[in-house]
Amino acid sequence: MKHGLTVLALIVGLAALAGLGGWTFYAGSKIGGGWGSLGPVLLFVIGGLVVVGALTGGLMWLAFYSSRQGYDEPYDVNHPPRRER
Repeated sequence: MKHGLTVLALIVGLAALAGLGGWTFYAGSKIGGGWGSLGPVLLFVIGGLVVVGALTGGLMWLAFYSSRQGYDEPYDVNHPPRRER
């Protein structure tokens, strides 16, 4: 019973979020000049999205890289790492 209630709450929450997103796009098309007034700045919007996406991907890659290379491991004072010559 408790699992079913959790799933139902999740579905209702996602439906409410989808409804809010749809209403936001509809309301945005009615404000000011609508989507047509976005034309002059559309290149900058797309450029900003690309830059943010690239920055996000690059930072996630660095996080995974440092984790896989052992840079995130805690330093153990009792057993310092050996130096390779």
